[in-house]
Amino acid sequence: MNQKRLILASPLLEIVISRLCQELIEKHQDFSDTVVLGMQPRGIYFAERVARELARTLQKDIPLGYLDATFYRDDFRRRESPLRPNTTNVPFLIENKKVILIDDVISTGRMVRAALDAMTAFGRPRCVELLVLIDRRYNRDLPIKPDYTGKRVNTLESQRVLVEWTEQGAETDRIWLME
Repeated sequence: MNQKRLILASPLLEIVISRLCQELIEKHQDFSDTVVLGMQPRGIYFAERVARELARTLQKDIPLGYLDATFYRDDFRRRESPLRPNTTNVPFLIENKKVILIDDVISTGRMVRAALDAMTAFGRPRCVELLVLIDRRYNRDLPIKPDYTGKRVNTLESQRVLVEWTEQGAETDRIWLME
């Protein structure tokens, strides 16, 4: 039996995104040397929302790219079925830039580690910060901690977080904790 518990939805979700953008503006000001990278596959929807809100507030385009770290994962050869890569689209160099790496959910930290490795193909950033919508606490395998967090959720290993975006065909934006 699959039990779902709603942990975040509209209008609170929009408020969380707005707060995160205000934190980013406070730190990066006009984004003149900062770029945004959404992690494939699901982090790109959140990254697009963040970039859109930043652009609206700052009245300027925010450099946005999509990063696929599939082949940089440490379990990529251990799976029974082959992993299918997603599109990487980084239309700018990240050499000496401040990079905001965005994902919807952080759990073990392994995907973030893979993304850090994948990023090196596009240059050496000055610094990298991690922004996540949901931080699944108590699940980390690696010492990786987000710099910006929408909501922290205490979860068991048997639970998972499901993020539903309207861009993916969901009726409304909702985030669930699944048993």
